[in-house]
Amino acid sequence: QVQLVESGGGSVEAGGSLKLSCAASAYTTGPRACMAWFRQAPGKEREGVARIATGSGNTYYTDSVKGRFTISRDNAKNTVYLQMNSLKSEDTGLYYCATSGDGGTWYGFGFWGQGTQVTVSS
Repeated sequence: QVQLVESGGGSVEAGGSLKLSCAASAYTTGPRACMAWFRQAPGKEREGVARIATGSGNTYYTDSVKGRFTISRDNAKNTVYLQMNSLKSEDTGLYYCATSGDGGTWYGFGFWGQGTQVTVSS
């Protein structure tokens, strides 16, 4: 099974920054392969934050994080990152890394990490 391990979460004040990492035990760069970050706040449904095509490097962000978050990947390390700047209290949540062999949407992610908590205080 593909194993994903997230790290880098923590507690920061509004306006601060965090960088999350997701290390994968297996990593594909097929034409539709994709890795993504999702988050879930208490009482809310999980939402997609950012995704990246592991082959081409094409990225997509949900509107609320555009200009503040950057997703990137290091294929040699089987690792995906999420640089989060100008954090807001509404960014608080449990952040998950996930992978899909048929990306392009927020659906079809079959493997998930355990999550890393991000808490932003105002």
